[in-house]
Amino acid sequence: MTVTDAVERRRAVKWFDPHHRLSDGEFATLMEHALLSPTAFNIQNWRFLRVTDAARRKAIRAAAWDQAQVEDASELLVLCFDCKAWEKDPNRYWRLAPQEVQDFLVPAIADYYRDKPQIARDEGMRSCGLVAQNLMLVAQQLGYESCPMDGFDYTKVGEIIGLPEDYDIAFMLAIGKGIKDPWPRPGQLPLADVLVENRFAAAD
Repeated sequence: MTVTDAVERRRAVKWFDPHHRLSDGEFATLMEHALLSPTAFNIQNWRFLRVTDAARRKAIRAAAWDQAQVEDASELLVLCFDCKAWEKDPNRYWRLAPQEVQDFLVPAIADYYRDKPQIARDEGMRSCGLVAQNLMLVAQQLGYESCPMDGFDYTKVGEIIGLPEDYDIAFMLAIGKGIKDPWPRPGQLPLADVLVENRFAAAD
């Protein structure tokens, strides 16, 4: 399967075989490619909470408008991010870079994020969006469907998973063996409606 095939076939699927499980190798492949996702300053601020406990899945489903995919999907990942990743031993993010690169970039990390919590949070959301796309496309290549989810009570899910103080939740991602075709695409906007060149027109 090509990348373009995976992009075209990927849909948010709601119906999964509750008896199917990914093999250890398949899950490892998913996560190996997740770790290749880009992050600003290479701080790798995403954190993946894999929910395998049935009782915890049931509790999350109750906090997610009773959406069946929370329990039925083979994998449920709560995509979180560490808002303080930038200050936690930042040298490790550039340890393999040439020394002159380390000397320039490592101090720049603190300069960019210090005393700017909104920037750290924004970067976390962007990072989770990028890593989720990697996960969904690799899942598609492996023959699995996926469903990104933000329809849940973030506070309750945070309590269920014991979310650390420095972390926030971006969204959840269900992955598994689809058992029902998704609805037809409901209506993609034409490119002319979403692509602007050089500058937006002034408001009338």
